[in-house]
Amino acid sequence: MDPLIAYSIPVKGLHSGIHQFDYQIDRSFFESFEDAPIKEGAIKLEVDFDKRDDMFVLWFRFSGTVGTACDRCLAAIDLPIEGEERLLIKLTETPEEVSEDPEVVFVSSEIQKLNIAPYAYEFICLSLPLIKVYDCEEDTPRPCDQEMLKYLSQNSGSSVEEAEEESQESNPIWDALKDLNNNK
Repeated sequence: MDPLIAYSIPVKGLHSGIHQFDYQIDRSFFESFEDAPIKEGAIKLEVDFDKRDDMFVLWFRFSGTVGTACDRCLAAIDLPIEGEERLLIKLTETPEEVSEDPEVVFVSSEIQKLNIAPYAYEFICLSLPLIKVYDCEEDTPRPCDQEMLKYLSQNSGSSVEEAEEESQESNPIWDALKDLNNNK
């Protein structure tokens, strides 16, 4: 059975107005997407679905954690994420129509069900920070790999000193270029 079928909203059976849907996203959700950057997570997703005559307006609100490796110490962490996104779905007779606005999607006016899983997946993936770290000082126990942090602190001091020594050494090419600037 398709685990994403639970994310289908029966739009033909809904009356006009705002409807709320709540979902719990876990590992099976992310396994349904090929090459997903997220393998597991525990995320609460709330979707407000505003059905209108010519369009649907969806507000996605999510919060929870995703499993990943810390970019600071490489330990496995549960990275907190949250986000709020809006999506407009316009009904049209020609669903091949493409919008230049990434917040607008065109679908057939004869649509029976709307599967929101791809949109939720995209919003969650886009909410991942570029650098996967967080303030884990309050976690008990702390997930940090202390050996890795110790190794990094030992080696980071020597690399800074080496860089300073290299910058102080005279480079004849740069010296010649500096002289060109002084000759003005």
